[in-house]
Amino acid sequence: MTSAAVQQAAPGDIHDAELRRRVSPGALRTWFAIATQWGLTDIQAARLLGTPVSTYRRWKRAPNITLDVGQMERLSLLLGIYKSLEMLLPRADAADGWIKQPNHNPLFGGKTPLERMLAGHIEDLAVVRRHLDAERGGWA
Repeated sequence: MTSAAVQQAAPGDIHDAELRRRVSPGALRTWFAIATQWGLTDIQAARLLGTPVSTYRRWKRAPNITLDVGQMERLSLLLGIYKSLEMLLPRADAADGWIKQPNHNPLFGGKTPLERMLAGHIEDLAVVRRHLDAERGGWA
Protein backbone atom coordinates (compact mmCIF):
# COMPACT_ATOMS: atom_id res chain seq x y z
CA MET A 1 0.00 0.00 0.00
CA THR A 2 1.37 3.46 -0.88
CA SER A 3 1.86 6.15 1.73
CA ALA A 4 -0.83 8.23 0.00
CA ALA A 5 -3.30 5.35 0.36
CA VAL A 6 -2.45 5.00 4.04
CA GLN A 7 -3.03 8.72 4.62
CA GLN A 8 -6.36 8.71 2.80
CA ALA A 9 -9.30 8.15 5.16
CA ALA A 10 -11.40 5.04 4.73
CA PRO A 11 -14.89 5.52 3.26
CA GLY A 12 -17.27 6.52 6.03
CA ASP A 13 -14.45 7.44 8.42
CA ILE A 14 -15.84 10.17 10.68
CA HIS A 15 -12.30 11.41 11.27
CA ASP A 16 -12.30 12.59 7.65
CA ALA A 17 -13.03 16.33 7.90
CA GLU A 18 -14.20 16.54 4.29
CA LEU A 19 -16.72 13.75 4.82
CA ARG A 20 -18.02 15.45 7.97
CA ARG A 21 -18.27 18.75 6.09
CA ARG A 22 -20.38 17.11 3.37
CA VAL A 23 -22.74 15.10 5.57
CA SER A 24 -23.17 17.31 8.65
CA PRO A 25 -25.86 19.68 7.31
CA GLY A 26 -28.13 16.90 6.03
CA ALA A 27 -27.56 14.75 9.10
CA LEU A 28 -28.44 17.71 11.35
CA ARG A 29 -31.64 18.43 9.42
CA THR A 30 -32.57 14.76 9.82
CA TRP A 31 -31.86 14.97 13.55
CA PHE A 32 -34.01 18.10 13.91
CA ALA A 33 -36.94 16.22 12.33
CA ILE A 34 -36.42 13.19 14.59
CA ALA A 35 -36.15 15.37 17.70
CA THR A 36 -39.48 16.97 16.73
CA GLN A 37 -41.09 13.56 16.15
CA TRP A 38 -39.84 12.38 19.54
CA GLY A 39 -41.19 15.54 21.19
CA LEU A 40 -37.80 16.57 22.55
CA THR A 41 -37.06 20.02 23.87
CA ASP A 42 -34.09 21.87 22.41
CA ILE A 43 -32.31 21.30 25.72
CA GLN A 44 -32.80 17.53 25.45
CA ALA A 45 -31.89 17.39 21.76
CA ALA A 46 -28.74 19.46 22.37
CA ARG A 47 -27.69 17.29 25.32
CA LEU A 48 -28.06 14.15 23.21
CA LEU A 49 -25.67 15.70 20.69
CA GLY A 50 -23.33 16.82 23.47
CA THR A 51 -23.55 20.50 22.63
CA PRO A 52 -24.76 23.64 24.45
CA VAL A 53 -28.37 24.55 23.75
CA SER A 54 -27.33 27.97 22.39
CA THR A 55 -25.14 26.25 19.79
CA TYR A 56 -27.91 23.78 18.97
CA ARG A 57 -30.39 26.62 18.36
CA ARG A 58 -27.87 28.40 16.14
CA TRP A 59 -27.48 25.18 14.13
CA LYS A 60 -31.25 24.96 13.73
CA ARG A 61 -31.24 28.41 12.14
CA ALA A 62 -28.21 27.68 9.92
CA PRO A 63 -27.30 23.97 9.75
CA ASN A 64 -24.47 24.44 7.25
CA ILE A 65 -21.77 23.61 9.80
CA THR A 66 -19.31 20.78 10.24
CA LEU A 67 -19.84 18.56 13.26
CA ASP A 68 -16.82 17.38 15.21
CA VAL A 69 -16.01 13.67 15.56
CA GLY A 70 -17.79 13.30 18.91
CA GLN A 71 -20.94 15.02 17.68
CA MET A 72 -20.90 12.90 14.54
CA GLU A 73 -20.55 9.74 16.61
CA ARG A 74 -23.49 10.76 18.81
CA LEU A 75 -25.57 11.61 15.77
CA SER A 76 -24.76 8.27 14.19
CA LEU A 77 -25.93 6.45 17.34
CA LEU A 78 -29.13 8.52 17.49
CA LEU A 79 -29.94 7.88 13.83
CA GLY A 80 -29.32 4.18 14.42
CA ILE A 81 -31.69 4.22 17.42
CA TYR A 82 -34.34 5.90 15.30
CA LYS A 83 -33.87 3.38 12.46
CA SER A 84 -34.07 0.43 14.83
CA LEU A 85 -37.25 1.74 16.42
CA GLU A 86 -38.85 2.25 13.02
CA MET A 87 -38.02 -1.36 12.13
CA LEU A 88 -39.08 -2.88 15.45
CA LEU A 89 -42.22 -0.79 15.94
CA PRO A 90 -43.72 -0.02 12.52
CA ARG A 91 -46.47 2.19 14.00
CA ALA A 92 -45.02 5.69 14.18
CA ASP A 93 -46.66 6.52 17.51
CA ALA A 94 -45.24 3.37 19.13
CA ALA A 95 -41.76 3.93 17.69
CA ASP A 96 -41.69 7.60 18.65
CA GLY A 97 -43.14 6.96 22.12
CA TRP A 98 -40.81 4.10 23.08
CA ILE A 99 -38.03 6.37 24.31
CA LYS A 100 -40.40 8.00 26.83
CA GLN A 101 -41.93 4.81 28.23
CA PRO A 102 -40.59 3.37 31.51
CA ASN A 103 -38.60 0.25 30.72
CA HIS A 104 -38.00 -2.54 33.22
CA ASN A 105 -35.09 -4.06 31.34
CA PRO A 106 -32.09 -3.99 33.73
CA LEU A 107 -30.37 -1.57 31.33
CA PHE A 108 -32.98 1.05 32.22
CA GLY A 109 -34.01 0.06 35.76
CA GLY A 110 -37.58 1.25 35.34
CA LYS A 111 -36.57 4.59 33.87
CA THR A 112 -37.18 5.64 30.30
CA PRO A 113 -34.63 5.04 27.54
CA LEU A 114 -34.58 8.82 27.08
CA GLU A 115 -33.51 9.28 30.70
CA ARG A 116 -30.68 6.81 30.10
CA MET A 117 -29.61 8.63 26.92
CA LEU A 118 -29.77 12.03 28.65
CA ALA A 119 -27.29 10.90 31.33
CA GLY A 120 -24.76 12.67 29.14
CA HIS A 121 -22.28 9.94 28.27
CA ILE A 122 -21.88 8.68 24.73
CA GLU A 123 -21.88 5.16 26.20
CA ASP A 124 -25.49 5.71 27.30
CA LEU A 125 -26.48 6.25 23.67
CA ALA A 126 -24.45 3.19 22.67
CA VAL A 127 -26.20 1.03 25.29
CA VAL A 128 -29.62 1.95 23.89
CA ARG A 129 -28.41 1.38 20.34
CA ARG A 130 -26.96 -2.05 21.18
CA HIS A 131 -30.13 -3.01 23.04
CA LEU A 132 -32.29 -2.19 20.03
CA ASP A 133 -29.88 -3.86 17.62
CA ALA A 134 -30.02 -7.01 19.75
CA GLU A 135 -33.81 -6.87 19.68
CA ARG A 136 -33.63 -6.66 15.90
CA GLY A 137 -31.25 -9.61 15.82
CA GLY A 138 -28.13 -7.87 14.53
CA TRP A 139 -26.37 -4.69 13.45
CA ALA A 140 -27.58 -4.38 9.86
